[in-house]
Amino acid sequence: MHPLLTWLRSFAPTQLPARARELLLSGVGAAIGLMLCEIFSRSGLGELNPWFIAPMGASSVLLFAVPASPLAQPWAIVGGNAVSALVGVLCAQTLGHDGLAAAVAGGGAIALMMALRCLHPPGGAVALTAVIGGPAIAKLGLAYVWAPVLVNSVALCAVGLVYNNLIGRRYPHQAPAQPNPHRTTDPLPSHRLGVRQEDILALLREQDERLDISPADLEDILVRAEQRAVRHKFGELLCGEIMSRDLVSIAPRDTVEEAWVRLREHSIKALPVVRDDGTLAGIVSLHDFFIAHGTSDPRQLPAMSTARHVQDIMTRRVRVARPEQPMIDLVALFSDGGLHHLPVVDGQLRVVGMITQSDMVAALFRTHATDDAATPPGVALPA
Repeated sequence: MHPLLTWLRSFAPTQLPARARELLLSGVGAAIGLMLCEIFSRSGLGELNPWFIAPMGASSVLLFAVPASPLAQPWAIVGGNAVSALVGVLCAQTLGHDGLAAAVAGGGAIALMMALRCLHPPGGAVALTAVIGGPAIAKLGLAYVWAPVLVNSVALCAVGLVYNNLIGRRYPHQAPAQPNPHRTTDPLPSHRLGVRQEDILALLREQDERLDISPADLEDILVRAEQRAVRHKFGELLCGEIMSRDLVSIAPRDTVEEAWVRLREHSIKALPVVRDDGTLAGIVSLHDFFIAHGTSDPRQLPAMSTARHVQDIMTRRVRVARPEQPMIDLVALFSDGGLHHLPVVDGQLRVVGMITQSDMVAALFRTHATDDAATPPGVALPA
């Protein structure tokens, strides 16, 4: 394509990745936010003229249409509008109310907002309003910063805080928290390879233009994209193909001593607890012994201990898998979730297998090794 046509195509509107529900919720939210903000401001500032300023309409676009944007966060809205109002008033008082003052106010507001990390595009309009808003605005002087700007901004932000969370959006926005189940400062296993946060920060610093996304959000998107790519590669491998079928299990009424013997004899770390009808009652692991008795040897239990049966110490709430479930669904549970073993049950909750971390590692290794063998280094496959 000719370079001129490529350049002209850049003017075409970008399709917003928003569903009809999001479009409706954004529009309704902005309407509710502006209405409540105006009512609150009029009731508290009714004697002030004006009590409500037009730039709040621009703030509502960000707050209700793109609440995940760094430009739409509470500090950006409240701090950005207040800083811009202050710059605008000072420019009007020192330079007058002409075009030069308006230009300096707009440029100064942008620079100060960026320095204070509260960049908010409507702040530019707030600064211009202070300069060319007319006699009523000029009469307010520095009070313009407090009322109506701060009052309007706080009121609109409060409505946005309630509304966005009611409809299921995270606001103030932050990347999803992923706590380490081991309570250490190490990154989660899925975040230790591939793109690292320091790589993202370095690339953002190298950019010649500012991107409207936080480093944490960008990292989360990249990690999810990598996971989707892995899912495409391993999605056909099912849990039923990698699970252990010859199970070593225990019954709820069996003794803890018997459970301990089976763990030692078979060199395993967990036993599914299975009822007489084959359904899953729970799971008992080495961890359960430590938690219940403070020892890994049931022979050391106090004679008066009430925990004599497996059902007394087993974990009852158990995550399970299905034989027909893609194996890749379990990767996050084993890597980031801290699980070491997962019972596999059928539609009637009967235990049909067990998957461990060793099974997962072996399956991933075999699949990767097969792919490598299919494409020898330096050999091109025919088109």
